[in-house]
Amino acid sequence: NLGDSRAVLGKVGFGGQITMEQLTNEHNVRHESVRQELRARHPNDPDIVVPIDNVWSVKGKIQVSRSIGDAYLKHQQFNWEPLPSMFRLGEPFSRPILSANPSIISRRFQPSDRFIIFASAGLWEFLSNEEAIEIVHRNEPTLAAGKLIEAAVQKAGKKPEALSKHLKKTERGARRRFHDDITVVVLFLDHFLLEFDEQRRHPPFSIRCPLGNTLDMDNFMHLSDDD
Repeated sequence: NLGDSRAVLGKVGFGGQITMEQLTNEHNVRHESVRQELRARHPNDPDIVVPIDNVWSVKGKIQVSRSIGDAYLKHQQFNWEPLPSMFRLGEPFSRPILSANPSIISRRFQPSDRFIIFASAGLWEFLSNEEAIEIVHRNEPTLAAGKLIEAAVQKAGKKPEALSKHLKKTERGARRRFHDDITVVVLFLDHFLLEFDEQRRHPPFSIRCPLGNTLDMDNFMHLSDDD
C-alpha cells in the first residue's frame, strides 16, 4: 500500500455475520504514528507537519506521507515553474520530503473470506469499514462498487436525494468542493477457483496477460527515496 487508499476484507464470522478486517495502514498524517515517522525522518525541520485549519498536512501541502507521484515534494528540480505557485515550497530542499516506499503485507486467504474492497480515500471519508462491507454484502456483486460510491456521494450531499443527484451532474472539476475523488474495486473471492489453481501450481488469473508469464523489468522505472 502506498498513500491513503484502503483495502478492507469482508469475511463471515460467528453466527454467519459479516465482519471486516482492515488489511492496510494509511500513510496519512492525521495519524499520530505517521507524523512521528515524518518527524523522525526530518529531525531538523520543525515544520515538516503542520496543522492547517485543524487538519494536519505535510509542509502545508498534502496529507499523505508516501505516494507514487507528487515529484515536487521528492526532488527540488520539480519544485519550480511551470508548477503553479500554490503547490511550490517557498524554501529549497535537498532530500525527498515524501517517500515512495510501499508498505507490504502477506496474508493467506481463509475459507471465511468473501471479498476485498479496494478504495481511495474519497470513499472512506464518508463510509466506515463496517458500513462498506454491509453495503457489499447485501448487494449483487456486479452492483457492489457502484452502490458504495452512491452511498458516499449521498453522504457528501448531506443525504438529501435532490442534492446527491445534483452532485452527480456537477462537472468533475467542481465536485472537489464536496468530496474527494472516489475509486472503488470490489474483488469477490472464489475459493474453489483458488484451490483449483493452487493444485495446478498456477497463479489464479481471470485473464491471462498477453505478454506471457514474464515481464521485462527493464521497461519499468523505479523511483527510490534516495534518487
